[in-house]
Amino acid sequence: MRFRQLVEYFAQIEQTSSRNRMVELLAELFTAAEPDEIDKIIYLIQGRLGPAYEVLEFGVGTALTAAALAAATGKDPAEIRRMYGRLGDYGRVAYDLLPEEGQGLTVAEVYERLSAVAHAGGEGAVARKQGLLTDLLRAVSNLEAKYLVRIPLGQLRLGVGDPTIMEALSWAKTGSKAERKVIERAYNICSDLGFVARLYWEGGPEKLAALKVTPGKPVRPALAERLPSAQAIIAKLGRVAVEPKLDGFRLQVHKIDGNVLLFSRNLENLTGMFPEVVRGTLEQVQAESAIFEGEAIGYDPATGEFLPFQITTTRRRKYDIEAAAEKTPLRLICFDLLAVDGEDYTPRPYLERRERLCQLIRPDDAIDVAECRLVDNPADLEAFFNEMISRGLEGIVAKRPDAPYQAGARNFNWIKLKRSYQGELTDTVDCVIVGYWYGRGQRARFGIGAVLTAVYDKDRDVFVTVTKLGTGFSEEEWVKLREKLDAIATPVRPARVESILEPDVWCEPVYVVEVQADEITRSPSHTCGRTAEDPLGYALRFPRAVDFLREDRSPEDATTVAEIIEMYAQQRRKPVEPEPAEV
Repeated sequence: MRFRQLVEYFAQIEQTSSRNRMVELLAELFTAAEPDEIDKIIYLIQGRLGPAYEVLEFGVGTALTAAALAAATGKDPAEIRRMYGRLGDYGRVAYDLLPEEGQGLTVAEVYERLSAVAHAGGEGAVARKQGLLTDLLRAVSNLEAKYLVRIPLGQLRLGVGDPTIMEALSWAKTGSKAERKVIERAYNICSDLGFVARLYWEGGPEKLAALKVTPGKPVRPALAERLPSAQAIIAKLGRVAVEPKLDGFRLQVHKIDGNVLLFSRNLENLTGMFPEVVRGTLEQVQAESAIFEGEAIGYDPATGEFLPFQITTTRRRKYDIEAAAEKTPLRLICFDLLAVDGEDYTPRPYLERRERLCQLIRPDDAIDVAECRLVDNPADLEAFFNEMISRGLEGIVAKRPDAPYQAGARNFNWIKLKRSYQGELTDTVDCVIVGYWYGRGQRARFGIGAVLTAVYDKDRDVFVTVTKLGTGFSEEEWVKLREKLDAIATPVRPARVESILEPDVWCEPVYVVEVQADEITRSPSHTCGRTAEDPLGYALRFPRAVDFLREDRSPEDATTVAEIIEMYAQQRRKPVEPEPAEV
């Protein structure tokens, strides 16, 4: 496939506001692809060269892009920067400056040359990257260049989510969603959608069904539902295994023949950040290979007490790692086992996985196994919950003893119960920022005064608005937030966002913020839970940010519409009238 053909699809996808049309276009694109290029096409759609967990950065910023465009077009670099200042997008700058015809490079050729840019390292790397990017720009047309320069800058802005890609893959082969589930199951256990697509193209659903959990390929994490009380949990599950709920970094640890890899909840490779967990894995885990999960949390070595998340989060850094580890050591509290020495443990019952986990890990300072109790009545569950709260922890997670590990699923196999907050709503909500309003009054100097946030409609792979958020951030955080949102701003509403409200600036659904509110109410202004039969959506009343952005969570990890509706039904409050429309 020619790269020109690919970017023509990109142009159509960028212009559509219909997710159904987006699926249709992607299905057409995938149908035209060869088996040996389908993975490359999907990586490029995702704006990268491989799966998210592989550490491969382009190392290309706006200054290098401007220099490469100047060299490719013969323009003065100052003129390039002026054009960018006017247009706000180097893709549009490239489109305006380069010729309409290119050399007809294939997708594979562009992919390999972009890979060369990313792999250029060592002394003189910046000059080599600039030279490689310049040569590539000279070889492509203006439409190709528009999307080409956006990829290494992380600004492709197609608004295509992984569920949309999976649905389009099924449509391309079957003309329906029939094989979406088998594609999703394979993706959930290897977290590499390009790899999954290539297997699917080569061997169909049978080859995907044979895929197994493999050390080195992170498994998309299982997630918990929520209920409001111990009584509700016992009524739902009966006898449960209950563990503390810790507020730290969720890590998935892979031990592979003397090497260790650490992956975050959203599958980012964090291996270099937490050396004590790496050392603990090598010294304490009694297996040649294993995959297990836990919560890494800072602790005070003098007392053994766990530290608040705000302190633990200081360990997420690229520099001065050993000094930070000495100041704030981490302990990994493990809670599940996914594989050991070639055996896939995900289909096995939770209690069997836990028993093997306890056998696997030799106790020491760096790694330990979470405390666990079996209870079958609300009083014992409530007592354990209160004990955890008294220790300063978030709450508990109750697990169905016979449940398998269901990768990528959020269901009632796991149920979390967190401490109550003031107000009627007893849990926080993870929201995705989809736009912002300019600041007014005292916030005019920040250029931002409130953000529009949404939750995730998993069934439709769209983000639906739930609140306008204007409190909880410090002055410094407002400034930093605007910088981050401007980098992902888009001139029109993203295709995966459904909104009645119109912010001053739209942005791609990327950043997650944890929000506390007094209650959930019905609202004509928001699209969460809104249907043709019921024009009232759901909204958060009196929202405030609990902390700054949760960069350990992806937008698809946000609270779902189903959770919001369930929380609305469960919250202990007096009935309220629907909110008036926001203006």
